[in-house]
Amino acid sequence: MKFNEILQIVLFFGLGIALTPIVGRFMARVFRGEKTFLHPLLFPVEKLIYKLTGVDPEEEMSWIRYLWSCVIMTTVGFASLMAILMTQKWLPFNPEAFDNLSWHLAFNTAWSFTCNADWQSYSGEAVMSYLSQTLGLSVHQFLSGAAGLAVLVAVGRALARATVKTIGNFWTDLTRCTLYIVIPLSLLFAIPLVWQGVPQTWKEYPNASLVEPYTTQVQKTDDKGNPVTQSVPKVDDAGKAVLGADGKPVMVDQPVMVDQRVETQPIPVGPVASFESCKQLFTNGGGWYGVNSAHPFENPTPISDFVEMLAIIVVPMAQVYMFGLLIGNKRHAWTLFAVMLALYVLSFVVAMHFEMRPNPVVDNIMPNMEGKEQRFGVMNSVLWGVSCTAIDNGSVNSMHDSWQPLAGMMPMWNILIGEMLFGGIGCGMYCMLFHVLITVFIAGLMIGRTPEYLGKKLDAWVATWAVIGVLVPNAACLIPTAISVVYPPGVASMNNAGPHGLSEVLYAYGEAANNNGSAFAGLNANVPWYDVTLGIAIIIGRFAPIAAALAIVGRLASKKTVEPSAGTLPVYGWTFGLTLTGVICIVAALTFFPALCLGPIVEHGLMLAGRAF
Repeated sequence: MKFNEILQIVLFFGLGIALTPIVGRFMARVFRGEKTFLHPLLFPVEKLIYKLTGVDPEEEMSWIRYLWSCVIMTTVGFASLMAILMTQKWLPFNPEAFDNLSWHLAFNTAWSFTCNADWQSYSGEAVMSYLSQTLGLSVHQFLSGAAGLAVLVAVGRALARATVKTIGNFWTDLTRCTLYIVIPLSLLFAIPLVWQGVPQTWKEYPNASLVEPYTTQVQKTDDKGNPVTQSVPKVDDAGKAVLGADGKPVMVDQPVMVDQRVETQPIPVGPVASFESCKQLFTNGGGWYGVNSAHPFENPTPISDFVEMLAIIVVPMAQVYMFGLLIGNKRHAWTLFAVMLALYVLSFVVAMHFEMRPNPVVDNIMPNMEGKEQRFGVMNSVLWGVSCTAIDNGSVNSMHDSWQPLAGMMPMWNILIGEMLFGGIGCGMYCMLFHVLITVFIAGLMIGRTPEYLGKKLDAWVATWAVIGVLVPNAACLIPTAISVVYPPGVASMNNAGPHGLSEVLYAYGEAANNNGSAFAGLNANVPWYDVTLGIAIIIGRFAPIAAALAIVGRLASKKTVEPSAGTLPVYGWTFGLTLTGVICIVAALTFFPALCLGPIVEHGLMLAGRAF
């Protein structure tokens, strides 16, 4: 690894860690209703929003009502977004006259963006109007991230309370998050992106004149005399013969009718920078372009690449510190931070190691640049890929499908363990909470003592919901994967057979059930089977952990706080951190090891044997 790459890695993690207490402290002040430097400007706006919507910011909700508020907001958002996507042809701000989306693609996309998954079975620049991208998708990139963070705030607030039945107000938390955190940070990060060349315009796609105009289609007749259209590279000036790259005829059927001659090419643009900043900051990941942040307009330079990667980790890292402030136990928060960071860095090291190994299938060519951009190289591609899956972002600047098997397994592993290595906005922390509680239960069993967490006795209700929070998303991943690799409509969309094809399907349902949004690619997901089943997995993966987390803290908020004793397990320090790490790895390995053996691990063996895959 080069010195500048090492320096960049140190700078990347160093800035992320340095910003953690600064941003985390600001976020905690916002959710506590304390004054910040933004209050003189935004507090009147906040009060106006409450007045217009009829929300009483002082009203408290039970955990069930808080949950239903989140579900209702998401469902209304789904219905409105699906309506936009299925009628965009007749709506304004559609300069390219894009058609309406099919019902199954609209269903998948609407649930995906309202649930913070941002999985895309389409290429945005070729399918979505400006209205659909901004008023539709971008709005929900703001709201879905804010909703997840609001749930985490309710979790932290409830854990700090005792003998109460309320955990806060969802609408107040959502408003404060959107107004003071999501919008200002998005504006801040959009500025360097525009500076680096990311488009920010509402104009029509400009057309560029081609140096060599070409023909993409000709019409001819088949053996039965039926007219057919064939895609071709080029037609001679007389339009009577199709020419190959060497200028020689490759088809001599006479006559040949030129059906589509291309002399200009549209350049897809739009308000990309504003879309991109929110996408990166609040663990959305859905790209304006089909190839996401590998596109030169979405991520043009190494500087924009670093800024966008930094945006991925800033808020997720800060939320851990904010959680510690809300529960009044920063040592516990820093322990969780250390566990997350260690597993995050370990996944990067493993992925980098295997991605830098020679591949005997392609004559040991090094470095492995297939599916990567020259302006980023291997290290930046691997660091981004690991970051976007450890932190539930889902954006990509390279194609994970082209990584070597065990390197590609690491982003998949980060997703399958629940994406809690800082994870998504809010959801990374409350998914980590499930494993924390399981760890406390196991430790309690080992010493023969009723387990305690933050001064609250844990009971069967808490244990049951913790297991639900872990296992239900796992089932939403594994069950449809097993069906898809044997069900004809599922198999028909697989472009690769064998272990690599299984990896592509497993990755797709893994990201859906854990609301990530990235893809292994190589899978034609824009068909009814995958659009619908992935959409259902997204719904389960979004609401099952939220329901479990709120049910747990609603129960704990009603309990009395007990003073720690000599037998109480401290939830901070190396002992707890190592135990928690072991529980995370063991639970994930027991659940997914067979599937990983059939996918990337077998594929790695085939690669070493020199067999193509």
